[in-house]
Amino acid sequence: MLNPISLFQGLNPEAQLKLQDVCVETTLNPGKTRFRQGDSVNHLKMLNRISLFQGLTPEAQLKLQDVCFETTLNPGEILFRQGEPATHFYVVLKGEIQISQKIDDREIAIASYDQDTFFGEVPILAGTDHLASSKAISDTHLYLFQEDDFWQMLLNFPSIRKVVLGHMAARTQELQMLSQHHEKLIGLGTLAAGLAHELNNPASAACGAVSQLKKLTPEIQAFALKHIEPCLTPIQFENLLKLKREAIDCIAEPRCISPLEQIELEDKLTIWLEEHDISDGWKFAPNLVAGGITPKKLAILEENLTANTLNYLFTCLELTLAQTSLLSTLEESASRISQIVSAVKSYSYVDQAPLKKRNTDVHKGLDNTVTILNYKLEKHNLFVVRNYLDNLPLIKADGGSLNQVWTNLIDNAIDALIGQNNGTIKLSTSVEKNFVVVEIADNGSGIPPEIQSRIFEPFFTTKEIGQGTGIGLDLVYRIIVAEHHGDIQSCSEPGNTKFRIKLPINS
Repeated sequence: MLNPISLFQGLNPEAQLKLQDVCVETTLNPGKTRFRQGDSVNHLKMLNRISLFQGLTPEAQLKLQDVCFETTLNPGEILFRQGEPATHFYVVLKGEIQISQKIDDREIAIASYDQDTFFGEVPILAGTDHLASSKAISDTHLYLFQEDDFWQMLLNFPSIRKVVLGHMAARTQELQMLSQHHEKLIGLGTLAAGLAHELNNPASAACGAVSQLKKLTPEIQAFALKHIEPCLTPIQFENLLKLKREAIDCIAEPRCISPLEQIELEDKLTIWLEEHDISDGWKFAPNLVAGGITPKKLAILEENLTANTLNYLFTCLELTLAQTSLLSTLEESASRISQIVSAVKSYSYVDQAPLKKRNTDVHKGLDNTVTILNYKLEKHNLFVVRNYLDNLPLIKADGGSLNQVWTNLIDNAIDALIGQNNGTIKLSTSVEKNFVVVEIADNGSGIPPEIQSRIFEPFFTTKEIGQGTGIGLDLVYRIIVAEHHGDIQSCSEPGNTKFRIKLPINS
């Protein structure tokens, strides 16, 4: 490379090799500037503004100035890619760099560095290729140090070494935690897929069986009533059929009555049955009361009927209502299983492409998350109030990632409300310009003021050891801000803690 340059022609090969060992290459795109008039003074001023280099003597800063060089990036321009050799240490002078890692064909934003921050030390110190990719989010101005100069900087300047090694340890731990968290999510997705598949078949079969039973039940009941029809007058038989229809409708849509009122109605009905020589009337009473049957309604059937006929009549009626009640319970349970399976599939995005932002229904994601966490809500007697905007637009987003956000925030709200009377979580949606806004609020005791500014920090948690990873709200912040270019804010006071998320409709 040196031989074609006229300045170096005439030097012997050994001399050219010596020059080659100390020269540094760089490339410039059209219009980019390598240095400007007065750069020496400007470099010192800029170095002095960077916290990593503050405290160094002017001589030390001059040494660093001699080995660093500048570069600028336009928005979206790639600095380095995952898997490429790590050759430089970077300091951000202006702008913002996003770091993202590709896992299973999915690009996950894991960090963002803006003015007065540095990065690139982890792969150099670990002796690996780049563990992630980086690109500029805005117009960005960087200082670059080559690998050898970076090592010399660590050896010669203890203050820099202390800061860099401290950050390297935290970032390595963070990458490890994110990797473990991702593996858990993959395991959860696999489990959800298997669970949905295994439950879907029996749930569908149960729904089909209920449907068939509901069709057969009227025929069975009609057949049983034929045996009692000769014992009744036409008017009595018509009244019996009317009573049966009303009771079945009442079973299908049960009334809200207190336990005390239920017992009182059963006692009155039991007394009436015993007065008419109906054996074991107390056994019939619960189902008859559930069907809305009272002594007054039964009075129209009793005229000129023997005790045996009445006994047979009430046995048929009670069995009909019991069968109807069990069918309703079975239908509701099978339907509930199907709803849960559907929610799990939708929540984990089973059968869908692993990564790609697609049209996403925010309301559906929130509702599926509530369904998944419903067992915990019911266990602690908590309420969910929805205040959804009608016709909320779909947004371009990764629904699976957003479901992690809703899960973290709603689960945290549940934890904050445990043991509280009238604990309520409010879910609200709205639109502001080109953003969908989601608010998740609870009426718990609130977040202490002294830690409110720290809740989005990596590994920060107020939970006891073993109960919290400290990555929940940090992960939420990354998904909303870094992955979806949105915004999340929180405010808290006793009785009102609110997280406000803004997501671009077209990210």
